[in-house]
Amino acid sequence: MAVLANTAYLPLATGETVFYRQAGADNKSTILLLHGFPSSSHQYRNLIPLLAQKYRVIAPDLPGFGFTTTPAGYAHTFDNLTETIKTFLATLPNPPKTYAIYIFDYGAPVGLKLAIANPSAITAIISQSGNAYVEGLTPFWDPIRSYWSSGSQTDRDALLGLFKANTTKSQYTIGAKDPEAIAPESYTLDQWGLDRPGNNDIQLDLFYDYRKNVELYPEFHKYFKESKPPVLAAWGKHDFIFGPAGAEAFKKDLPHAEVHLLDAGHFAGETNTKDIAALILDFFKRHQL
Repeated sequence: MAVLANTAYLPLATGETVFYRQAGADNKSTILLLHGFPSSSHQYRNLIPLLAQKYRVIAPDLPGFGFTTTPAGYAHTFDNLTETIKTFLATLPNPPKTYAIYIFDYGAPVGLKLAIANPSAITAIISQSGNAYVEGLTPFWDPIRSYWSSGSQTDRDALLGLFKANTTKSQYTIGAKDPEAIAPESYTLDQWGLDRPGNNDIQLDLFYDYRKNVELYPEFHKYFKESKPPVLAAWGKHDFIFGPAGAEAFKKDLPHAEVHLLDAGHFAGETNTKDIAALILDFFKRHQL
């Protein structure tokens, strides 16, 4: 029987209120699902029940996305997003001491920052287009890299097209085996979030700050080599944002990393949910997690 997710809001002492989805018993091993741009925990609505029969599954909305709210003056940087999730985990009822991280897109730097800050807390890493190598950066990033280099208002404004409805939908459809089968509420909810007043600047700030994540890649690689976490990379082989070379690159530092390239695009978790769930459950069983 499927274990359906509960939704809740968790106020933090630091002023944020984190919306999250949770399912599974508190005494089971924990999986933390971290979403990416431009989505929210909603992207895991179908995956959670498939994992929660055996695991405690927690999926928060990152600040700037979904239904999580932040106080006035909150700076949307990846360091701050990480601190918010760190505080969120510590504030949860029955907070998990250890957990696996499922990292996708923006969830990757957040999850990996948590990992390098507390390596012993991480039991495994599932990377679904959760990039940690320059090899994974495709031409999609070229205009963003131009903004990193210049910091100019012109290059900042040039990125506004990434927040349009057709662009949001294309992140789901490009490379998907059956684009018409993608649930429209996925990209429609994402667009609702992007269209909120003030959100353009939040997203542009995060685009600019992402350069610091790339600068941290050597630290992530050091963590991989020293801590040797079990890694399962399940990527869409047609991902035009974080290319499959980023999945294969894990083997440079973790020769035993398992890499599966699916017939999917960027949002493989949306289109290939059952495939990814099966890979995770098998991987965790073999690693006795």
